[in-house]
Amino acid sequence: MKSKKSIKSIVTVAILGIAVLFFINSSFAANTAKVNVETANLRETADSNSKILEQLSLNQEVEVIEQSGDWYKVKAMGITGYLRQDLITVEQSQEEPTNTSVEENTQATQTESETNTTPEENNEEQQDNNSSTKRDGATKKVTEDTKLKIVPAINATDIIEVKKDEEVIVTETINDWVCVETETTKGWIRKEKLKDVEENQETQQEENKEETTENQQVAETVLKTLFVNAETVNVRKEANTDSEVVVKLSLNTSVDVYAEENGWSKVKVEDKEGYISSALLSDKKQETSRSLETPRKQAEQTQEQTNTQATTSSSGQGAKVVETAKSYIGSKYVYGATGPNSFDCSGFTYYIYKQYGVSLSRTAAAQYKNGTAVSRSDLQLGDLIMFGPSASGINHVGIYIGGGKIVHAANASRGVTTDTINSGYYNNNYVGARRVL
Repeated sequence: MKSKKSIKSIVTVAILGIAVLFFINSSFAANTAKVNVETANLRETADSNSKILEQLSLNQEVEVIEQSGDWYKVKAMGITGYLRQDLITVEQSQEEPTNTSVEENTQATQTESETNTTPEENNEEQQDNNSSTKRDGATKKVTEDTKLKIVPAINATDIIEVKKDEEVIVTETINDWVCVETETTKGWIRKEKLKDVEENQETQQEENKEETTENQQVAETVLKTLFVNAETVNVRKEANTDSEVVVKLSLNTSVDVYAEENGWSKVKVEDKEGYISSALLSDKKQETSRSLETPRKQAEQTQEQTNTQATTSSSGQGAKVVETAKSYIGSKYVYGATGPNSFDCSGFTYYIYKQYGVSLSRTAAAQYKNGTAVSRSDLQLGDLIMFGPSASGINHVGIYIGGGKIVHAANASRGVTTDTINSGYYNNNYVGARRVL
């Protein structure tokens, strides 16, 4: 009898257990939950790398269908998918049993503590989760200064500003939004604000090519055509009198001028490029008796006529030198200075003649060896005149300006000025003259 009662009791308990289990499952199936982060991704399968079916907003309700590990199978907006359990808060439809053990209560408390995190903390956790998604790996460049969003929405919270041309790595794409990584953070940006790195390089190369072509076209523009106004002129590789001579040009040779700067003209002639002192060029050809004579008369021309022509040409160039030199009257005398605002005596002559493509020695004594000797009775404009107790003791130099006068850097008290050479110190210490044109 007792055995029958025991069997009946066991069957009753089993039936009750099955009923309770069925009730619990039915209740759980009817459970609802709310999204506890600003944006949660509803995925196709219980996997962080699976396709995103929809994005749910903070406090949006979902119907919980079942639990699968760390994921809930839910239904929202008519779509069935999976949400990670820490992204939603489940609202139980029946109270939890009160006869749980201390260990179970402790676990429940820990679970509740983990669930009741702030939306901000959950957003950070969601970012960490997103980092585990399958990376696109493509490197892009930002087309303009813009701010990364915490989620793919226009009104979402800004994370950090990225600058134009900053490189980022694409990790995920949703419609017109792209999730990217910078060196310091991760966020969302509109697709149209990114471009391929290769595309940028090609564009830059094209721009550089166009700029180079434009510069070449500018460089090849002829400003004007001028003519050499001296018997012989040096075309130099660079714009200074110490530079290598590219070619020598004769009187009235035409040259194309491309640029002018600091008293020099960049020219091209006979397929060669170089620099000529601008003072040695004119906009018109120089008239010469040679161009008016017949070939026979040219052949019969005497040495005296040749010398006279050379003297006339040199004198005309000397007048330009004198005009330039006189424009510096009033400048200071400073020992060792070679211009452009102060000079000593030989520094003054050195500076003036440098503007005409003539490179003189640096000291007065050394300049006495430049050019050719000229007698005192045959002085012309622009000749150098040296002074001193003797030819071996030359200590001063000036430029002859006609009328028995020179222009020179006299001394510290007088600076650049003019003086006569026909009386006083300069008459008594006259050593000789040199023609360097």
